[in-house]
Order: sequence, then C-alpha cells, then structure tokens
Amino acid sequence: MWINTVSTGKTISDAIDALESSLQQGKFGVLWKFDIKDKLAEKGFQLDEEFVVLEVCNPKEAERVLKENKLVGYFLPYKIVVYKDAEQTKIGLPKPTALISMLDEPALQEIAVDIERRLLSCIDKSV
Repeated sequence: MWINTVSTGKTISDAIDALESSLQQGKFGVLWKFDIKDKLAEKGFQLDEEFVVLEVCNPKEAERVLKENKLVGYFLPYKIVVYKDAEQTKIGLPKPTALISMLDEPALQEIAVDIERRLLSCIDKSV
C-alpha cells in the first residue's frame, strides 16, 4: 500500500495539535495547514466532513534529497492529512518510500526509509 493511515478518538483539532507537537519533537516543521472544507466553503462548495492537509518539512533532509536528485522536489513538502471518516479521526500520509521508488535510486530509497520511519513515529505518538 502506498499510504499509511491510523485512527484516533481525538477531535480533528486535538489530533492536529498533538501531531504538530510530535512533528516538532521529530525535527519536522509544519509549513502550511490547508483546511480544505473551509477553502471549499469560501468558494461556495460544501464538504460535509473536515479534511486538513499539513505540509511538513525537515530542512536538513530536504537539502539532502534535493542534492541527490532535484526530481524529489515534486514530492516535497511531505503531506500529512487529518480528516473525519464516519465519526473517526484519521491521520495518514503517502509513504515517502512509495514516492521515492518512482525514481529508482537506492541511495534515495535508504533516506526515504528513515524519513518514513520518523514521520510514522510522529503520527503514532500523536494518536
């Protein structure tokens, strides 16, 4: 599977707060929080459930992978989604290893394994 998703009993807001704290401890910063439901409402469209995308980056790792291959920029920043699905809050991300595998570069794959492990740990700690 190219994604990893976990469930939590927390509200969207509490899950995002816990995730941001965990990411900060893991040396990842949240560059942007995109509330899709609110943005669609601004444009006159309605989404019934909350759906928030966090764009996440670790500058040191971004520099490292971009020096290896600039095409990695297509995958940056990392996206972590937090949304409601049938009364449960879900937190998930596309796996960095799945994205990097498209480039077929073993050195990058090793880096992606480490980054993925760290991001999943941050998610697990926030649940």
